[in-house]
Amino acid sequence: MGHFAMALLWATPAWAVWEGRVSLAFVAFALSTAMLPDVDLVLRSVLPVQHHGVTHTVVFVTAVALVTALLVEFGLKSRLEQLWLTERGYTVPRWALFAFVFGGLLLGGFSHLFADMLSAPDVAAPVEPFWPLFDKPWSVDLIWYNSSWWNAGLLAVGLSIHALAAYADRSAAHPWTLRRR
Repeated sequence: MGHFAMALLWATPAWAVWEGRVSLAFVAFALSTAMLPDVDLVLRSVLPVQHHGVTHTVVFVTAVALVTALLVEFGLKSRLEQLWLTERGYTVPRWALFAFVFGGLLLGGFSHLFADMLSAPDVAAPVEPFWPLFDKPWSVDLIWYNSSWWNAGLLAVGLSIHALAAYADRSAAHPWTLRRR
């Protein structure tokens, strides 16, 4: 719950960039990527990786975000537009889909790393988020990972902020919007 709450907090600026429904979709996408660094828990059954190892680094999250966004922009964009937008008379601004995917993966992954830096030492080894540039663990140990109060409190704050942002979004001008042809 804490990782999703942190992703919600980090995704708040989406309401200033994307328009209404697209903001909501971006927030949902960022939430779905909030557990990206924990892919090591799945990979360790087939690869010799440890929890809070290489997948819990800025380099890993950035590489996954970049490769995925480029694949979507150059491999799937025309198909996605055809399926969801063209029939309804919408077009997507150039590079908006790349920004959406790259930003969502980066935001979800970085929010996870940040949450682990605040809380990880009570349940696992501290993370080394800046490896290979800085080869030392980094943690603050500010939040107890298993605390229901912290997790529920952060989730309540995140949901409240998004509800207010969604309400205020109705009259905002956004740099990236879906446009009718």
